Amino acid sequence: MTSNNAFTRVAKMASRFTGRPLCFGLALLVVLAWIVTGPIFGFSDTWQLVINTGTTIITFLMVFLIQATQNRDTEAMHLKLDELIRATRGAHNRLMDLEEREEDELDKLREQYENIAKRSRGKDRGEPPPRG
Repeated sequence: MTSNNAFTRVAKMASRFTGRPLCFGLALLVVLAWIVTGPIFGFSDTWQLVINTGTTIITFLMVFLIQATQNRDTEAMHLKLDELIRATRGAHNRLMDLEEREEDELDKLREQYENIAKRSRGKDRGEPPPRG
């Protein structure tokens, strides 16, 4: 198994676990335990450092986990949309893989589709189509 496959498997498992109510409950218990131990440790700097360090590390790791999960979900969604475009009669195949296009290309396509929408709204109201 490659390291990429291992990372994907671990990321999926961690994502599933951290998205469950049980994980939230565990995190809440940790915070409550930290609060309860405050008076025991005299609300010391070390006591505060423990929660700050722990939450910083978890947040740091979660950023990468969330990004990996989001990238995978977005890629799957693009593939599904590309298949729908490909399989739909009359659809423009040039719309496939838009996420790979340059910003100016996307702006031109957006403008074209906004014009189509304006013409469509005009037809609905019985107005003449806009120029351009």
